[in-house]
Amino acid sequence: MPPTILVVDDELSMREFLKILLTKEGYTTETAVDGEDALSKIEKNSIDLVISDIRMPGVGGLELLSTIKQSQPTLPFIIITAFASPDDAVQAMKHGAYDYITKPFKVDEIKSVIHSALESKKNSEENNKETPAALFHNIIGESPEIQHVFDQISRVAPTHANVLIYGESGTGKELIAQAIHQNSNASRNHFVPIICNAIPESLFESELFGHIKGSFTGATTNKLGLLELADNGTAFLDEIGELSLMVQTKLLRFLQEREFKRVGDTKIRKVNVRIISATNRDLEQEILAKRFREDLFYRLAVVPLRMPPLRERKGDVPLLTQHFLEKYAQTFNKEVPQLSSYAMEVLMNYDFPGNVRELENIIERGVALSTSNLILPESLTLADAHRKADESPVEIDSPQLQTPLSGTKSTTVPEEDLFEQGLEKVIINLEKEMIELALVRANQSKMKAAELLKISFRSLRYKIKKYNIN
Repeated sequence: MPPTILVVDDELSMREFLKILLTKEGYTTETAVDGEDALSKIEKNSIDLVISDIRMPGVGGLELLSTIKQSQPTLPFIIITAFASPDDAVQAMKHGAYDYITKPFKVDEIKSVIHSALESKKNSEENNKETPAALFHNIIGESPEIQHVFDQISRVAPTHANVLIYGESGTGKELIAQAIHQNSNASRNHFVPIICNAIPESLFESELFGHIKGSFTGATTNKLGLLELADNGTAFLDEIGELSLMVQTKLLRFLQEREFKRVGDTKIRKVNVRIISATNRDLEQEILAKRFREDLFYRLAVVPLRMPPLRERKGDVPLLTQHFLEKYAQTFNKEVPQLSSYAMEVLMNYDFPGNVRELENIIERGVALSTSNLILPESLTLADAHRKADESPVEIDSPQLQTPLSGTKSTTVPEEDLFEQGLEKVIINLEKEMIELALVRANQSKMKAAELLKISFRSLRYKIKKYNIN
């Protein structure tokens, strides 16, 4: 059944225009002439999205928004207005609007925002159901790449085979290890994480196997080793590629014999523990470089498993983003904010060198610093070197360029003169002048300036930085 969208506007022409547009897009459409009429329609119909003008006789858009959010807080609400002002935008976002669009708008723009709002509502509902496709033992995702990982986990978990997890930093290798443990027959016993590069080499044997009182200076009591603690459970050796060759030898001996001695002790002890290890290094290359033992590698990598980086599973970015928005809204005791459509576009065009951990950090910072319930692109801190190449200036279709701002001096450049003067220089100077003028007219509001120039907010921000516009 197609989503039902309620259009609220006191102008008949706008109601009819949106109804025709939305019907053509396959949506079911209801219309209302003002806020009071809209509330009546919502009571009688199942509405999936509201698009409302902000200024109407009687119950206006902001009052309608506030009333709806009290009874249906998850219902997406898009504000449209011909009288844009920063105050109205701030108030709309504080009351819970999904997005704020200024008339006249481009058809593609409102279609994109509507699609994004409905997808956000759908993802939120799916998250609440915690379906296995979206959440697998705290691993969030539904892309084909992560589904393949889920399948591997399901297959290897019931066995007792050692697993080696490959993956870049921040991909969630420990979550994979936990999921394997939780789906195994040892799930009721301990899962013991051991961060190999956090333990000094001189103490590693003691930490892993334990020691007895008086075995070395500072050993004032008997100590249980981490492997004993993990007996009948799982030991997770993270950053296994960082171990020295001496420590690798001791670990190999344990894996071969499944027995060990505490430091300073003569008693041989046995444990039944599954070893799951993880690394962000290419261990086969480390073997060739004589930095990792080949025999230890084969003991650890009975089943190799690769966790894909976030750039290879971009389909999971919206789902992960929503999860982190909800998580940190609760942490900071805030209303769950929405990510603007432009901000989501920025994330989808980013390579995430720090993977899921970086995305979480970006969203945590955005929620912490947000002053409304809408997170805009400028609130996202991304590494410029990892933005995709498509974040480039807008293409200009014609060699004859004319400023689109009314009341400005028209600048027309014949094609034959462009090459003589230098096409690139002319375009750059013209674009820079247009942007500076738009910013002045928009009172330095980048969002409004982008609307005046008929370009995306992302493209405007790129140009401002490129041309060093203050």
